[in-house]
Amino acid sequence: MTKHYDVIVAGAGSMGMAAGYYLARQGVNVLLVDAFDPPHDQGSHYGDTRIIRHAYGEGREYVPLALRSQVLWDELEKKTHHKIFMQSGAMGFGLKGNAPFIDEAIASGKEYNLDVEHFTGSELMAQFPGLQVPNDYEAFYEPNSGFLFSENCIKAYRELAEYHGAELSVNDPVQDIEAYDDSVKVNTDKGSSFTSDKLIISAGSWSGKLASKVGLDLPLVPSRQPVAWFEANESLFNANTFPALMVEVPNSSTRAIYYGFPTFGGCGVKVGRHEYVDTADPDTMNREFGSNKNDEGHIREFLDQFMPEASGALKKGVICLYTRTPDGHFIIDKHPKHAHISIAAGFSGHGFKFASVVGEVLSQLSISGETDHDISIFRLNRPSLGASTVEKN
Repeated sequence: MTKHYDVIVAGAGSMGMAAGYYLARQGVNVLLVDAFDPPHDQGSHYGDTRIIRHAYGEGREYVPLALRSQVLWDELEKKTHHKIFMQSGAMGFGLKGNAPFIDEAIASGKEYNLDVEHFTGSELMAQFPGLQVPNDYEAFYEPNSGFLFSENCIKAYRELAEYHGAELSVNDPVQDIEAYDDSVKVNTDKGSSFTSDKLIISAGSWSGKLASKVGLDLPLVPSRQPVAWFEANESLFNANTFPALMVEVPNSSTRAIYYGFPTFGGCGVKVGRHEYVDTADPDTMNREFGSNKNDEGHIREFLDQFMPEASGALKKGVICLYTRTPDGHFIIDKHPKHAHISIAAGFSGHGFKFASVVGEVLSQLSISGETDHDISIFRLNRPSLGASTVEKN
């Protein structure tokens, strides 16, 4: 007999697991289905940590959501035995007059009266001696930001969701979705069939494949993202004295943005290149760090230039995933023909910090069809999304 639920969440990673928790704690009968066993090393939450920034270089429209996310992460930490947030502070710097990401972050901080300090390159080096920054760079520092322990976040939401009655079907990829006027049927790899009144698709780099099963052609591009940890001067780069960072480096052809984390517990400094695009199929991509010469190369060049005492021996490298949209903004919306289906996808490498509030948004969309939050820039029908279409009924 096919079991029926109020809501099925297809993809129980960052946003999906949060949505499952917020639904279950309100008494909603919810099933979370995932191709793996979250948290896991196949998705976009892999790699221990994620920055949470409030002053936002991707657009000031994100600031209210970032602030709400912080509130929800702080609430989660109080409800669980897992460490969720480290208030290390966060900084950003780039060449003055040629760093639109940094300029927007500074402008967003001013617009929302955030606690943000401003520095020249030399002032920044005096504050953080491990840096080598030209004086014609400008910088900002926000002490109330820091980083999240991403896999702990998933664990905590999973434990709380299950405590409130959510069910999980893990290591069970979705094979097909049948959308009806007021319900859905989800068929899985294990041969199970589940039905529900509502559906949330939040499957990370697999979201495009699942969305196509309900007639949506989404312009989502998964990309392979190398991230690495390096031996560093612990006195200069530990989390008690050094913040998380975003750096915009001028380049002759395109801007290069790097992100990094301080070392804690001897893990080493973690660095990745944010805008680097190496398109991939998440089912077949090479997950071996170092199989591409750029895996370490780009990161090492950045460290040698700006953080030479963090450019020690490679301690560890992993491959993560981004899922990009054409304009870099998320997709969070209801299906244009089936309003009981919600989509959360295309988080473009800067979404994890918002997983808590996106979970809240998705729970609201599923329960009432509306949300308290302004998600207008994430709509499916925005012109900058381009080729998003409904292919079939």
